[in-house]
Amino acid sequence: MTTKYENPSQIELDIVENVLINVYDPEIEIDIVNLGLIYEVKFDGINQVTVTMTLSTPSCPLGDSIVQDVKESIKRKYSDMEVVVNMVFEPSWNHGMITPEGKRMLGMNN
Repeated sequence: MTTKYENPSQIELDIVENVLINVYDPEIEIDIVNLGLIYEVKFDGINQVTVTMTLSTPSCPLGDSIVQDVKESIKRKYSDMEVVVNMVFEPSWNHGMITPEGKRMLGMNN
């Protein structure tokens, strides 16, 4: 059985603001949203969420763990959804992608 959601953009926003905001990069201890690692969240309106994201470095030793956390976090809230994570490294992540809140958490000057 598939569930048809009325407002896909609201689901995408909820996933970013209420789900992925609770997934942390364990080395930096900042959530992946404020760290700027999430490039896009796309919900097909039926049962699939695709997260396009990056890591702070392609050789991140905890990358698999972060991806697993992303999938599990979304599935906890939206158990009927299939979650696909696309890992990309273009554009390359840089400190400029950290949100103002993330910079505050890191003690960086804006």
